[in-house]
Amino acid sequence: MDPVVVLILVAALVVVFLVASTVRIVPQARRYNIERFGRYRRTLQPGLNLVLPVADRINTKLDVREQVYSSDPRPVITEDNLVVNIDTVLYYQITDPRAAAYEVADYLQAIDQLTVTTLRNVIGSMDLEETLTSREEINSRLRAVLDDATGKWGIRVNRVEIKAIDPPHTIKEAMEKQMRAERDKRAAILHAEGERQAKILTAEGTKQKDILEAQGTQQAMILRADGEAKAVELVFQAVHRNNADPKVLAYKYLETLPHLASSDNNTFWVIPGELTEAVRTVTTAFGDQSAAGPPKPAQPEEAATADADGTSQEGGIPELGAGSAVSLEAAAAADEAEKQAAAAVSDAKAEAEAAMSPQMPRRGQTSGG
Repeated sequence: MDPVVVLILVAALVVVFLVASTVRIVPQARRYNIERFGRYRRTLQPGLNLVLPVADRINTKLDVREQVYSSDPRPVITEDNLVVNIDTVLYYQITDPRAAAYEVADYLQAIDQLTVTTLRNVIGSMDLEETLTSREEINSRLRAVLDDATGKWGIRVNRVEIKAIDPPHTIKEAMEKQMRAERDKRAAILHAEGERQAKILTAEGTKQKDILEAQGTQQAMILRADGEAKAVELVFQAVHRNNADPKVLAYKYLETLPHLASSDNNTFWVIPGELTEAVRTVTTAFGDQSAAGPPKPAQPEEAATADADGTSQEGGIPELGAGSAVSLEAAAAADEAEKQAAAAVSDAKAEAEAAMSPQMPRRGQTSGG
């Protein structure tokens, strides 16, 4: 091969190598630290960059997006001397690529160790109960310490979260028993409260029922009394409007007497003293049915004439006419009514005496006369 051609090919390869070494393309959200002869020169930004082929070289390639770092569970002693395992989640972002590459050898390890020490200082001043219920406070204190320490490393800590707090197994069992007891207590309280409310509602319902029943009974009694009063008033007005005489009233009185002893619950019955007067009034009423009007008192002259006329025929026997026959029939009917009334009174007295106890005195005879 011709030496000239060989030289041309070598020169071409050298040029291609130099051009390739000069051009550097940086992706988005990436930063490249460039060193020139071992000394930091600059940080390449995303896009096309030119460097010296032999003098400049890339030392570190860093990702400036927000990163997530999860640490392993670490044992921490609380104030009440209980060992708990706590693991955290760290959200950070590189803000200064040069400081992140040259201020600390391994920023992830440095952040991890700083988190553990800070966490032990914070948890060491709290008991277990406070540790379990103060996660926000722990997170805030961790973030403040880490952000202050990592600021000079070109790293910003955006957020620190406690992922889990694991107490010992015996403590877990004790906590479960305590929570079970609390739940049983709340359940018993709720059950008792429910029974209390149920009894109160039942009592109120019974009270309202009794009140409504009493009001209903009161209204019924009032309406019944009003009805009876109106009935008595109507009967009273009818009696006075029709001008009923004592004979009709006496007859109705006798009609009512048999009903007084008709009830099975009557064990004591008093015969009114007005019974004889009532019977006499009825008898007089039936005896005067033939008269055209109320009897008038006879004059002395008419009485004498009647006596003379009546005794003048057949040896002093009075003469009976049609009116006298009717009067006899009325008298017989009145006697029959009197007998029936007396029989009814006797039957009522017998039933009352039979129902009375043998030790009680018989008062029918005493009250009836």
